[in-house]
Formats: sequence, structure tokens, C-alpha cells
Amino acid sequence: MSDHADASQLGPVAGVLLAGGQSRRMGGGDKCLRPLGGQPILARIIETVAPQVSRLVINANGDPDRFASFGVPVAADTVDGYAGPLAGVLTGMEWVAANAPECDWIATFATDAPFLPDDLVERLCEAVSNGTADMACALSNGRRHPVFGLWPVALSAELRRELVVRGVRKVDDWTDGYNRREVEFAVDAIDPFFNVNRPEDLVAAESYLAD
Repeated sequence: MSDHADASQLGPVAGVLLAGGQSRRMGGGDKCLRPLGGQPILARIIETVAPQVSRLVINANGDPDRFASFGVPVAADTVDGYAGPLAGVLTGMEWVAANAPECDWIATFATDAPFLPDDLVERLCEAVSNGTADMACALSNGRRHPVFGLWPVALSAELRRELVVRGVRKVDDWTDGYNRREVEFAVDAIDPFFNVNRPEDLVAAESYLAD
């Protein structure tokens, strides 16, 4: 981890690795622990995002010991019922408020996308640093990627209310109520937000690495 994100007007940014899903399309288990290019997908992602943030936490449910080798703290969902990625965003906000109060913002990353940009956090920070946007998310090939986002920790109470009281589950259903900035990333040989959801996606990712 570094002070890379401190270069923005936002101050230090904490990173939240969203690994709380149930991976049904991959046959269960942790997608992010599947090997790709000789190392777990999660290891590849950590190598890319750790230099971009000041702190890092994994949001995952179940036995945290399975992530022990990565040397990153693990926080289970703070709301019940596998409430999806928004629960991970909330968990990240609440973990940061308790453990990294110097960070007013979190950046979230899905842990099944092994080819993330190395300037992801920097560009999301730029998008909100002038104060006209409440939050930001990534965009590529005309498609929005709401789980690759930048979020103010100050919205944690509002997000908890939406999740627990109103039962909101889709990221877009919540963020549509705010001024959200979308940051477009170029697609070269592969979409930088290509995600490994199914076994055939893992084969495609291996093929890309081999080229």
C-alpha cells in the first residue's frame, strides 16, 4: 500500500476487495482463489490495486483463514443475507470508519477481474475531486461497472438504511439518487474489466495471458 491516492484532493483512499459473492456460475467456492497464470486471481488483483490505495481490506464471508496468505485483513458482511455487492460497499465503509479513519473515501474492486487498470483509483479520484460529483464508477465499451467505484465513507448511514430498511440490492438503484460520475477506460486487446464468472472465462483469461 502507498500514499499514491494522497496526490488527489481527496486524501488517502482505502481499497475494498469484494469477495463476498457465492460464485454460483463458477460452481461455487471462491472465484478469486482460482489459479490464473500460476497464481490466484486475487493475488494478481492485489498486485495491481495495492499501490493505488493507502489501506486494503477483503470483504468476504465464511472462514477468513482461507485468505491468510495474502496478508490483508478480512471483513465479513455487516448485514445479513448475502445482500450482494452493496453489502460489500457498506462493509468497506464501516470497516474503514473503524480501522482507517484517516480515509474519507473507499475504492471498491470485484475480485474476479484480473486485468484492472493501474490508474483506476487515480482516475476515479480525479472525477470527483472538483466537488461536483458524489461518487464515481468505471465505464468501458459502453458498459458501466458500478462495483468498480469510489465512494464517500460519509454515506455509510444512508446506505445502511437503504439496505436494511428499504431492501435495496442493486448498486444502480442506490447510486441513481446521487450525482454519479462515470469514468471511461479504453479497451485494447481485452476489456480491463473482463471478469471470470464461468469456467470458460478462466480459459479465455489464460489464453490472453499466453498471447
